[in-house]
Amino acid sequence: MTTEMIDPTIQPPVGPDTTAARTPRKRMSKWSLYYRRFMRNRPAVGGIIIFIALVLFAVIAPLLAKYSFTDLDFLNLSTPPSAEHWFGTTSSGNDTFAQTAVGLQRSLMIALTVSIGTTVISAVVGTAAAYFRGWTERITLLIIHFMMVIPSFLILSLISNKSGGDWRIIALIMIFVIGWYFPARVIWTMALSLREREYVQAARYMGVRGMVIVFRHMLPNIGSLLVINFTLGVVTAVTTETGLSFLGFGVKIPDVSLGSLIGSGANTITSAPWLFYFPAAALTLLTVSMALIADGLRDALDPTSAAGGRA
Repeated sequence: MTTEMIDPTIQPPVGPDTTAARTPRKRMSKWSLYYRRFMRNRPAVGGIIIFIALVLFAVIAPLLAKYSFTDLDFLNLSTPPSAEHWFGTTSSGNDTFAQTAVGLQRSLMIALTVSIGTTVISAVVGTAAAYFRGWTERITLLIIHFMMVIPSFLILSLISNKSGGDWRIIALIMIFVIGWYFPARVIWTMALSLREREYVQAARYMGVRGMVIVFRHMLPNIGSLLVINFTLGVVTAVTTETGLSFLGFGVKIPDVSLGSLIGSGANTITSAPWLFYFPAAALTLLTVSMALIADGLRDALDPTSAAGGRA
């Protein structure tokens, strides 16, 4: 028998497979994974595009309009869309294009302010109640359950009617009257399990103060829920403001919002339908886009969801 001598100078063949096996794969960060899962959700990406387009319209359109939303054109009263007035005019001569842009701007400002405020308050209240337990939890839950059984929309209507139609006051009322207690109840339920986690117990035994544990250890671990609550809160705030303004309890003249424009346009939907359809289209696009974004965020942040695809 003969044995073949192996030349030590001969290197083994290096191919793409062996190179890939030797090269360590870069670890993907958590936020990169979320981003990739979200971008694979085409309806959610479409919602982002629609929302950005609406924001640009609300910001840029008032600057491009030939008339401001308070200007009156007495030569064009209740005229349909034309080259002079792109969305037509009202019976008073107001430019509907400028009013729709400003109304969308007001509704967005109210929705974002309310959603941010309610998310922050509900997160802190719900998590703190779950961590401290005892009388803090009992009082918090008593207030939350009391607010859940009273007719909050009626109280909101009565209070906002005395605000003079100022959108800032309406936003504050929506935050403290109807916006925070239901999300706080949901967050309290989730935070109860976080209270018994090892890292929370270790921080407590090390003498870390309670609120520091709440902000540093518990709130970051429910960040995905807070993001989804914020997105859905925008839809809730928009629909609530629209309902108030439609009934005459929200934003009032000379200021406008989508709700007030839809409310006034509903009275002339047969004679001047453009006064209703353009604000209604803006409202529909806004709520649909935020619903698609919220659905995409839920799928991207949920590790058990298969809708976002595989990383």
